[in-house]
Amino acid sequence: MQLVKRILPDGNGINKAELDELTEKLKSITPSPGAEGKPKKAKKSKLVLKNAKGTIDQGPAEMAVREELFDKIKAVFKTHGAETIDTPVFELTDILTNKYGEDSKLIYNVAKPEGSDESLSLRYDLTVPFARFVAQNKIQNIKRYHIAKVYRRDQPYMTKGRYREFYQCDFDIAGSNYAPMFPDAECVKIATEIIDSLDIGKYTIKLNDRRILDGIFAACGCPDELFRAACAEVDKLDKLPWTAPDNEVSVRCGMIKKGLTEECADKIGQFVQRSGGQDLVKELLADPVLGANKSATEGLKEMSVLLEYLEAWKIMDKVSFDLSLARGLDYYTGVIYEIVMTPSEEDIKTAEVGTTVGVGSVAAGGRYDGLVGSLVGGKGKSNVPCVGISFGVERLYTLLKRKKDASSIRTTATQVFVMSGQKNMLKERAAILNDLWEAGIPAETSYKPNPKLLNDLQSCESRNIPWGIVFGEREIEEGIVLLRSITSREEEKVARSDLVKILKEKLAV
Repeated sequence: MQLVKRILPDGNGINKAELDELTEKLKSITPSPGAEGKPKKAKKSKLVLKNAKGTIDQGPAEMAVREELFDKIKAVFKTHGAETIDTPVFELTDILTNKYGEDSKLIYNVAKPEGSDESLSLRYDLTVPFARFVAQNKIQNIKRYHIAKVYRRDQPYMTKGRYREFYQCDFDIAGSNYAPMFPDAECVKIATEIIDSLDIGKYTIKLNDRRILDGIFAACGCPDELFRAACAEVDKLDKLPWTAPDNEVSVRCGMIKKGLTEECADKIGQFVQRSGGQDLVKELLADPVLGANKSATEGLKEMSVLLEYLEAWKIMDKVSFDLSLARGLDYYTGVIYEIVMTPSEEDIKTAEVGTTVGVGSVAAGGRYDGLVGSLVGGKGKSNVPCVGISFGVERLYTLLKRKKDASSIRTTATQVFVMSGQKNMLKERAAILNDLWEAGIPAETSYKPNPKLLNDLQSCESRNIPWGIVFGEREIEEGIVLLRSITSREEEKVARSDLVKILKEKLAV
């Protein structure tokens, strides 16, 4: 109405009826009082169900393969007399920092809880927590294994088994007064036993020693403050060439960018591109420059001892003394090793420059004699020498699953399925089931009151359950059951009283 009055202040030329009609029309196109400026309700965003980047779910089939992997790894660890421990998934940040070189940036820090004065981080590996466990509990000797998840803010590469959350399987020996290099050799031996038991392809165990590397860098004129930077660049030789034309990415170029002179880089290149066995050790000891370096000489002499043990254990055909191996973790003090799967021809064809060819490393480790002592700030008894090896479960799992036929994977331990083709047999099925359970035989039956026999048989076939027990009213009266092989479909009559005994005999074969 106010709008009408502004248009026709005196109401001249329009009667009341026309005025009312115009008012109604204006109401239909004018916002009602209070409506103008009212905020619209925000649409509720739809929850996106997905995994966080760098993580995966594991279904029954995947877990069956993973448990097989864990069982085989544990069996080897136990064969060598290891006992197991567990540690928290997070540690004090101060304990983890300055232990991983350039990789320290990959540590996940945890938001500090309100009112807490502790800075926490998710564990990056299982080695530093183990060293903390040894130091905190004043342990002098232990041979342990630990299987648990670790976390890294790495760039995921899911098809090659590189995740941000993943399992590691560690084996470590802590203690002093041991025969030199014998525990180190045992770690290498364990690696061959585990990879061989998985039957996932050919591999090479690369060996080197941080003291040899330090001696090479020193003999070639590398400044002390650039040792670790040079070491990190050398460690890229499995992904990059030593040198490349037209200033393309190469290890040599990376070393020069880090501050090394061209002359120093070229001298280092003459060493780190070499690999071999005892012959190479002898050549390096005879080298007038390297042989005069105390650190390199110590490392080379112990490498010779290590190779002698590996020769005695008949695994030298899988081992290479490789001077390009330069693991970047700061806590290594002596021998280092890495297990690298041999890439397939397809892997080589599709590999991109700067990336690992194929799956790459599936296990690595070495000697870290100063880590325990560094956590307590002292030497002597608190400084417990350690050596160990860590297996990357995700990469091993990727290789193991590739060779598996999906239809052959068993997701349960069930050995026997109890079934009947007649109605109202649930109590009878339950009674037989109870006999099997009490005898420790993994068994199941359908939860349906009157399942169809054909459906039960098909379920056994799809789930790879090897045996079925079939019966009806007649069999109950005669005190027998039909024991059916699911694969061959052959049946035999078995007295109910002998069922458990006969099944145990068949399952033991």
